[in-house]
Order: sequence, then structure tokens, then C-alpha cells
Amino acid sequence: MNSMLTIDGLQYSNWSREIFEQMRAGGVSAVHATLVYHENTRETLSRFGDWNRRFEQHSDLIMPVYEAEDIQVAQEAGRIGIFFGAQNCSPIEDDIDMIAVMRRLGLMIMQLTYNNQSLLAAGCYEAEDSGVSRFGRQAIAEMNRVGMIIDMSHSSERSTLDAIELSSRPVIISHANPASFHPAKRNKSDRVLKAISESGGLLGFSVYPFHLKDGPDCTLESFCNMVADTADLMGIDHIGIGTDLCQGQPQSVLDWMRNGRWSKEMDFGEGNKNNAGWPRPLSWFKDNRDFPAIIEGLRQKGFNETEIEKIMGLNWLNQLKIGTKPL
Repeated sequence: MNSMLTIDGLQYSNWSREIFEQMRAGGVSAVHATLVYHENTRETLSRFGDWNRRFEQHSDLIMPVYEAEDIQVAQEAGRIGIFFGAQNCSPIEDDIDMIAVMRRLGLMIMQLTYNNQSLLAAGCYEAEDSGVSRFGRQAIAEMNRVGMIIDMSHSSERSTLDAIELSSRPVIISHANPASFHPAKRNKSDRVLKAISESGGLLGFSVYPFHLKDGPDCTLESFCNMVADTADLMGIDHIGIGTDLCQGQPQSVLDWMRNGRWSKEMDFGEGNKNNAGWPRPLSWFKDNRDFPAIIEGLRQKGFNETEIEKIMGLNWLNQLKIGTKPL
């Protein structure tokens, strides 16, 4: 079992006791769990309810995280800390007061968009990049005030740069990779990555095969080369892991992620119909038990133990400490 503080910056797995046990076996300390994709306010409350039941049923394995210090409490108790994020701004609908309400309930992170134009900003698949909207400017200020971290993982270039300029707190990209490594629309330019690091923010590296060079055949060595190159670009204090692991999820969940209620036809994301289903997993990262493989890969690449500790968890912990305290 891995004893290093290990924080995964994004998962949306088909949660079960088996998966929580795999997290423990892989030495996972805490996970940013996606609470919603397209759910409205009322539906988001139900997702909180679902997790309350999980915390009750599996209290020996998991516990909720409402502030960064809870992760250390969980680690000392031998449990996995779960902190919540939204991959869209749908939980607040068109009501700015819902930002404070959701934060109080435990929503620590929120993306301004999920691929499409939202009420707050433009998504990464829009042909016209309109940047952050009037409502978005207000929402960013309110998220800063209540201590909700701004995540631009699925947002457009201009929107991301706008958010960084407008935010008084660090902005993150919880799960994506450099576009220089693999030119997926979801991956980020060097300009954006530099701006994220200059804001004090963080990039969580994704192991989702469609966002990696060579897809499911991407090697651990290639992944670690990407990490090393990005460390040179952004600095060792601004990178982490955000696997985007969707373990055990059926096709219906993939359809919900991509289509929501807005499309009658399958949205192929990157425009490739071969991406209609879940990708074949990487040989070196199939589930939560494989985090030690990443640690060993980073060692083989030449990272020292202090640097690995930052990448695997300490940078995420610091980000949560900085970004989730109310002003």
C-alpha cells in the first residue's frame, strides 16, 4: 500500500464499496468527486443525499471533506476523504445566491462550463469563444468570496484567461493535459498553463486515454515525460494528478456527460465517432489500485521524493487550503 499523501483531483466512478476498498489499497488519501454534470439545483441536492447515504453505509472507509484540514483528519483515521465539485455551473441555475448555498453544503469546486456555452462562460467546443459573461463576472467574485475554487477544465481559451484575470484567487484546471503533448480540444495551450501557474493555480494531469498521446497505448514513460516537461513550464508547485477516472460507469453515463438534455444526437466531443464509447484503459492505470505505478514512474523519470510528494498530493492540499476559506 502507498503511504504517500495521494489526492486525485477528479473522478466520476460508479461508486461502490469495492471502489472505496480499491482506493484504500492504492493509498488514495482523498478524491475530488464530481457531484454533477448537468443537474439543476434540486437534482444537485439529491446527489448530496446520495453521498450522505454512502458516508453512512461506508463510514469505515470514507468521510466528507468540507475544508482542507479534513483530508488530514481522514488520513489519520485511515479513511478516504471525499470533496465535491461540479463539472458545470448548472447547480446554481441563474441564481447567484446558490453559490453560497452550495458551498455551505460542501461544493468546494465548480467549473464555469462543461464543453458548451453556459450562463457564465464559453466552453471548449464552441466555435465562437465569447469569454466570461456578465453573470460570469459576478459569479467569479462570489465564488472568491465564499471560498469555492474556479475550475476551467472544460472551458475555452479566452474564458480561461478571462477567469484568471478576473479572479482574486488561484484558478485551476483539475483534469486536462498540455495541448503540446496531445492536441485534444480539451487540452490546454502553454499560454493558458503559464497563466494558471502565475495565478497560483494548478493543473491536474488526466489519464483519460482520449486526452493522451497514443490514446490507450500511451506508456507510463510518455506520461511522465509530459509531467516533466510541464513541471519545467509551470513549476513543480503547480502540477498534480486529476485522473478523470470513470471506473465502472455504463454507456448511459457517458451519454449523460456528453449530451445532457441539450442534444438529441450523440455529441462525439473531439469530433471522432470512434470516441462514441468508453476508451480501452491504459495498461498501467486501470483503477485506483494503480496509483503506486505513477509514483514509481515519476521516480524512474528522475523526480526526487519531495517533488513526487508535491505532485501526488501536497500541491492539491495547498490549493484547497488557499482556495476554500471564505474571505
